[in-house]
Amino acid sequence: MRKLILSTVAAAALATPALAADLKVLKAPPAPPSWWDTFEISGHVDSGVTFNRDRPADGLNFGHLFTDRANTYLLNQALLTVQRPLDPKATGFDAGFKFQAMYGTDARYTHFLGEFDQSISTRNQVDIVEAYAAFHLPWFTSGGMDLKIGQYVTLEGAEVIYAPDNLLYTHSYIFNFGIPFKHTGVMTTTHVNPVLDVYAGIDTGVNTTFGNTFDCYNCGDNNHAVAFHGGLGFNLLDGKLTILATTHIGPENPNVTQVVAAGVNPNQDLRYLNDVTITFKPTDKLTFITDLNYIRDDGFGATGGGVAQYVAYAINDWLKIVGRGEVWRDNNGFFVAAFPGNLDFVMAEHGNPNAVVISGGSTTYAAVTGGLNITPEIAKGGVLKGLILRPEVRYDWTLNGTTPFAAGTKSSQFTFGGDVIVKF
Repeated sequence: MRKLILSTVAAAALATPALAADLKVLKAPPAPPSWWDTFEISGHVDSGVTFNRDRPADGLNFGHLFTDRANTYLLNQALLTVQRPLDPKATGFDAGFKFQAMYGTDARYTHFLGEFDQSISTRNQVDIVEAYAAFHLPWFTSGGMDLKIGQYVTLEGAEVIYAPDNLLYTHSYIFNFGIPFKHTGVMTTTHVNPVLDVYAGIDTGVNTTFGNTFDCYNCGDNNHAVAFHGGLGFNLLDGKLTILATTHIGPENPNVTQVVAAGVNPNQDLRYLNDVTITFKPTDKLTFITDLNYIRDDGFGATGGGVAQYVAYAINDWLKIVGRGEVWRDNNGFFVAAFPGNLDFVMAEHGNPNAVVISGGSTTYAAVTGGLNITPEIAKGGVLKGLILRPEVRYDWTLNGTTPFAAGTKSSQFTFGGDVIVKF
C-alpha cells in the first residue's frame, strides 16, 4: 500500500507542470484608450518655383493661382495642424477637433473673408485653413452621423489646399476656378451603410465668414444669403472605386453698387458649383482619378466646366509617375482670371472696385502636366517625418485661338519646375 501511495504522489508531481501549462493565466483587461491618445501635432513646409520660358511682361503664369508668379521662388505653405480626429470605428458618441493655420503665398487665395484677409499686403500671408469641432453621433443608421461645426475645407474636387495630398505642384483649372476652397457653417455626413454616405450642410457661402453691410469691402460675408453644400459618396469594389458627387448652391456675388447696377441681386441670384470625383485603383500601384465639373452663375448668366483626368503609377516605394490632362471651358470669361496684386483676389471677392482682375475672355483651356513624386526613406525617430519632391513639366494652350498667356500675347504657355515638401 505504501508503495502505491508513493507512486500516485510521484505521478501527480510529474503531471503538475503539464497541468500548469494548460491553465489560462488571468490578466486584468486593458485600460480603455484615452481621448488624448489620438491627439496629433504635425506640420510641413512646401516651397517651389515655376519657370516660364516666355518670361511674361506681367510676371504671371496665367491660368495658375497658387503658382502664379513666373520664375519666382515661392514659400507656398508653412502649415501647422493640431487635431484630435474622430475615431473612424466609433460606434458610440465621439468628439474631436481640428485647427490648421498656414503662412505663405498660398494664403493669398485661401482666406476666409474678413479673417486676416487684408491684414498683410506682402506676398506671404497668414490664414486659418480649418478650425472646427467634430462629433460622431450614433443616430439614424448603424454607421451613425459625423458632424462638423466651424470652418472647414470644401467637399469638392480632386485636389486640396493641403499640399502633401496632391499629386502635382501646379493645380488644375477646376481647382483654381471651378470649386470653392472653404466654408463656415455646419456639415453632416450620414453613413447610411458601408457603400453610401450622404453629405448635407449649410454655410455662409464660398470662402466667407459672417457679417455684411452694403458696399462693405472688409466684411466676413460678401452678401446676406446662406448656401447649401452636400452630395453623395459611394464606396464600391471593396474600396477600389469611390465616387463623390457634390454641389454648392447659393448666392455668391458681392453686395456692392456695381453688381446691383448690373441687374444682379446678390442675395437671390444663385451660383451652382457642381463636381464629381471618381477614383479607381485597379491595382496597388495604379490609380486613375477623374474630376468632372460644371458651374453656373445666374446673376451674370455665366457658365463654365470641364474634365480633368489623373493617372499615377508607383514604380517602387519611393518613386511614382504622375500625370494630368484637362479641358475647361469658361464660356463668358467670368471665372478664369489672374490677380497681379497680393490682395487683388480677396478684394475681388469683396467686390472692391479697386481690385485688378485680368480675364482670359471667352476661352476653352487645355493643359497637360507630367511629373514625379519622389519620397526618399527618412530615418525614424527624428524631427523630420517625411520628404516629397515633385518635379513637373506643364503645357497650357487654348482651343479657340484666344491669347491669355504671356501677358495677353500668346495662345500657349510652357512651364516647368516643382516643389519640395518637408514634413515634421
